[in-house]
Amino acid sequence: MNVYDFDGTIYNGDSTRDFVLYMLIHYPKVIEYMPTFFIATLKYVFGTISKTKMKETLYRFLNSFKMGEIDRIVVEFWSKNKKNIYDWYYEKKNKTDVIVSASPRFILQYICDELGVNLICSEVNKTNGDYIGLNCYGEEKVSRFFKEYPNATINEFYSDSKSDTPLAKKAKTAFIVKPGGIITKWD
Repeated sequence: MNVYDFDGTIYNGDSTRDFVLYMLIHYPKVIEYMPTFFIATLKYVFGTISKTKMKETLYRFLNSFKMGEIDRIVVEFWSKNKKNIYDWYYEKKNKTDVIVSASPRFILQYICDELGVNLICSEVNKTNGDYIGLNCYGEEKVSRFFKEYPNATINEFYSDSKSDTPLAKKAKTAFIVKPGGIITKWD
């Protein structure tokens, strides 16, 4: 099977950033959460809170939406942003592909279902922004992948980030995806 990171790899951009920008433009009530997120970002930069806590602060805007509203908004978002999935991925994709991402399920599940691929990602409560378990990042990606697919062989792995080196080392062949969707062998 082939395994892919999502953001910057098969998606030209960062889906979480793009989703938050979409929310800010189309649902301005989200703006009220940004000062708290800015402070949390500074705390993260200075090492006083974890990356997960910083991201939870960002996702607090979910509190201001009714049950089911976020699902509808995610569909709207992907109808406008699906175009950011690289053409090379459509040519290569297979139903056995697995996307392993740090982005939250509430953002990625819809597009992965539409693509017809499997998803392993960060689990975030879409009603309040709390993480359920660890952020799916670095070594955690390896742990979650092999928990889900204990006997799997990763034929090819694709990522835009060296933070995915632990998963790249598990693949027969690994590729780095550079900006613009340029694919080179992992070095």
